[in-house]
Amino acid sequence: MSAAAPALRVLSLIPPMTQLNTPYPSTAYLTGFLRSRGIPAAQRDLALALVLKLFSRDGLRRVRAAVQAIPLPDRGMASRHFDDGFDRYLATIAPVIAFLQGRDPTLAHRINTRTFLPEGARFQTLDVYVSEEGEDPLAWAFGALGLQDRARHLATLYLNDLADVLRESVDPRFEFVRYAEQLATSQPTFDPLRDALDAPPNLVDELLRELTLDAVDAERPDVVLLSVPFPGAVYAALRIGQTIRRERPGIKILLGGGFVNTELRELTEPRLFDYVDFVTLDAGERPLLALLEHIAGRRGQQRLVRCFIREETGELAGQVRYINFVEPDVPFEDVGTPTWDGLPLHDYLSLLDMLNPMNRLWSDGRWNKLTIAHGCYWKKCSFCDITLDYISRYEAASAKTLVDRIEAIVAETGQTGFHFVDEAAPPKVLKALAQELIARQVSISWWGNVRFEKTFTPELCQLLADSGCIAISGGLEVASDRLLQLMQKGVSVEQVARVTRAFTESGILVHAYLMYGFPTQTVQDTVDALEYVRQLFENGCIQSGFFHRFACTVHSPVGKDPKAFGVELLPLPPSPFAKNDVGFIDPTGTDHDAMGDALKKALYNFMHGIGLEQDVRRWFSVRVPKPKVQKHFIAQALGA
Repeated sequence: MSAAAPALRVLSLIPPMTQLNTPYPSTAYLTGFLRSRGIPAAQRDLALALVLKLFSRDGLRRVRAAVQAIPLPDRGMASRHFDDGFDRYLATIAPVIAFLQGRDPTLAHRINTRTFLPEGARFQTLDVYVSEEGEDPLAWAFGALGLQDRARHLATLYLNDLADVLRESVDPRFEFVRYAEQLATSQPTFDPLRDALDAPPNLVDELLRELTLDAVDAERPDVVLLSVPFPGAVYAALRIGQTIRRERPGIKILLGGGFVNTELRELTEPRLFDYVDFVTLDAGERPLLALLEHIAGRRGQQRLVRCFIREETGELAGQVRYINFVEPDVPFEDVGTPTWDGLPLHDYLSLLDMLNPMNRLWSDGRWNKLTIAHGCYWKKCSFCDITLDYISRYEAASAKTLVDRIEAIVAETGQTGFHFVDEAAPPKVLKALAQELIARQVSISWWGNVRFEKTFTPELCQLLADSGCIAISGGLEVASDRLLQLMQKGVSVEQVARVTRAFTESGILVHAYLMYGFPTQTVQDTVDALEYVRQLFENGCIQSGFFHRFACTVHSPVGKDPKAFGVELLPLPPSPFAKNDVGFIDPTGTDHDAMGDALKKALYNFMHGIGLEQDVRRWFSVRVPKPKVQKHFIAQALGA
């Protein structure tokens, strides 16, 4: 945009629900980019604001009114417990929120007495840790010390109890992260979302409306950007759009983000544009510049970039049209430094859902999120959306530029923790970044996602640790060399063992992303994979993991060429709205649901050091074959 262009004011909003411990970074990226171009830009996190408004003294009073509007016989157990103990909840909510924000650490002493907080059903999970002698159920995790962590875990259970009340009495779709997700995920029709948006607003909707109007009245934007990374943020984003359209109709509304980029690429649903004016695809910088020029009257509609609109006049009135005037994307080196200015960095909540020291990083602590390269340098994995821009267009910035950005962010936020949110951080860039951090004596703590490839030698792992790396996550997917080859993952189980051990021996925690249900995966494959995972834990290669069910997407190699993977896709219905996941028929006929329950249960126990010496068949509720994996395969791969 030229310097002479009218200075439209832009407000970027994070809709509920994303994260509570740290801002989702998309608005920070776009706000920093716009300001680097001289465009007035502000940002607000309505996900955090909504939770803080709900979980306040006034918010709880309004929740209780919703509970008491339900006849007593129809109230759920959580709601009854809340109503009976309301005075205690009212007395404790503000101190607990302040404690989770790090404002009142001495409250940990009272929380740990187990007499300060009202305890609902979520606290029953602690019973599984009670020993036969009736010892402290959390002593195994926190010992005699760990005062703050112990209290934060209890305070998190307290908030989860209150979330159960909201689900029972206000909105059954309520979640801290995936709010109303089922309304948007791969929905071939807009009807469920439209029905929900047309329904009378509940308490959560009313609070979101109030917060939306507060934000737009304070910032007075010409344009509002709604960044929707997940299906669980779509409903609330459209509620925000609905409020702005009805009550501040002069503001233009743009919709973008990860959900749009993956699920709305073939959008033809005109009703979506009752809530937004424009929908943009892929990296937002270039489409946003074009749109701002268009809104300012400096660019015709035909020169919009990667943008859906609804025609309002002429023969095509009411129809959705995609416009893509081809212009080069803004180079990654030139997108500017993210800024968190305008976000309440000291109001985020450090939660402790999972006691595992690696797994907790996703919800514990406020991290400055930064991307060190756009896209993925590997872009071959057959389960991944490698045909889309966020994967396929790989661009890296120089180490100097990255450390310049890091120093600017630390100066702005006063916080030195970084989460590099790349699809897979390139080893060469990480090495150069580590060397630059050390040479410039920039002290940070960082973690991120990588491929477990052989480039990560013990020497490189130690260099990364010396530069501040505390943890690494990466995809092992299915621990089977046959399936890893079919996935084109480019690694083997032996290689993963050696690389993860190198990280661990450098003092870096390792989290493994794991998958089940991949095409042609048999019950034997699944049992063998779990045995490999058991041995990786047993040998100290990984400290944490997560099993997720394979989902075939239309943008992945499996979705593009199912025959190459031995499966047949189920036909998708005509879809004017979301399109991403696609069902398939696997001739192996494996009951992956039964397998999944066992895998998740086993992994949860492995992360807590339980059952590592036992036969993995014990975790399955159905009869499964004996593992074919050698009992000391991983140890031998490590040369032990």
